[in-house]
Amino acid sequence: MTDRNIQTPAILLVRPQLGQNIGAAARAMLNYGLTDLRIVKPRDGWPNPDAHPMSAGAFEAGVTVSVFETLDEAVADLSFLAAATARPRGMEKDVFDAKGTVLASLPHRRRAGILFGSESSGLLNDEVALCDVIMTYPINPEFSSLNLSQAVIVFAAAWGEHSLSLPDDFDEREPVADRADLIGMFEHFETELERAGFFYPPEKTELMTRNLRNAFTRAGWSAQEVRTFRGAIKALALGRGKARIERGD
Repeated sequence: MTDRNIQTPAILLVRPQLGQNIGAAARAMLNYGLTDLRIVKPRDGWPNPDAHPMSAGAFEAGVTVSVFETLDEAVADLSFLAAATARPRGMEKDVFDAKGTVLASLPHRRRAGILFGSESSGLLNDEVALCDVIMTYPINPEFSSLNLSQAVIVFAAAWGEHSLSLPDDFDEREPVADRADLIGMFEHFETELERAGFFYPPEKTELMTRNLRNAFTRAGWSAQEVRTFRGAIKALALGRGKARIERGD
């Protein structure tokens, strides 16, 4: 669920060409709780029948579309703007990735807008100049072409990571075991290894014990996992004892 205290940013598509990309962008937005889609001078007008199949129902489910003739009109009620561009513009502006752009917009407690340019030419320099910051993505310089809706979803996912909680289906992990529980497990395991003759030659016992403990501590055991493993150690020890009795050792 979106934090109601956070102002969700508007996504602005400036001179978009393909209705399919508008629909896919709307779908990506709603996936991460964004609903304010603003379109500036769309090439094929609006509404566009090609947008709806790609939206997967996003327009009916909550994404609102506003259409503007000029960018100035589209951003009139916004106070923080970020320009999405893959090209250096020679402007004195802070440059952020998607996550950095999200964090840069929040301290202002103002409504933000993220600008994406047309598929063929991106944003014009004058449009970038209107923005507070530049947003760009760390991307393969040998193949830096992103589809418009893909560019939108990268930002939307960064927004969602900050503002959305996981669904109830994804329960948080059990807390990591107390160190005392972990040490008890170490000692239990080492005692049984000693009885089984694992530590050989004896002079390497300290090193072998240290290696085992290092391996265990990297795992981030939960209290339940510690209990389960100690149960496994006990079962192995009892089984070994039973085998001895059956052999008459």
